[in-house]
Amino acid sequence: MIAIVKYNAGNVQSVEFALQRIGAESEVTDDIDYIQRADKVIFPGVGHAHAAMESLKEKGLDKVIVTLKQPVLGICLGMQLMCRHSDENDTPCLGIFNETVRKFVPGRDLKVPHMGWNALQKVSGWLSGELENEFVYFVHSYYVPLGPDTVAQTDHGTGFSAAMKKDNFYAVQFHPEKSAKAGEKVLTNFLAV
Repeated sequence: MIAIVKYNAGNVQSVEFALQRIGAESEVTDDIDYIQRADKVIFPGVGHAHAAMESLKEKGLDKVIVTLKQPVLGICLGMQLMCRHSDENDTPCLGIFNETVRKFVPGRDLKVPHMGWNALQKVSGWLSGELENEFVYFVHSYYVPLGPDTVAQTDHGTGFSAAMKKDNFYAVQFHPEKSAKAGEKVLTNFLAV
């Protein structure tokens, strides 16, 4: 039983379809009891940190997510919301990862948002060595700096966390649901933990 957390952030259905493509059934839900009983929880998101946190608070999901004991996967905004704080609208987040989400600073050769394919580097842990140098798809203006929970990194003007892990919490900044075979491998690896 896989629960996909439903809140005020986009991209939920594309994650559901990606799971179907690898033969995994899931339920998009904001039902706290269902989420707590699920074998795995996926916490996706596209949007603004402040609005997303407000939606989580309204539904009581902010208190639930941090107490989950089963494997939880944050995707894109989901990963950022798992951090302590986001510079986007000075937003306090869930605090699972002790990191502050920063904004890319645009420059002559640096476009923001960062959109496109980047290779995963220094891959370890749950992502396995098979994903070293594999290209995955990113769309984001904010990033998590490299830190002790980083398990894969890439670069856009600066090195940043492409994937993280702490205890039962897993996270990716990129979109596995839009990352072809490499993305399917990421989801398969998560479902196997």
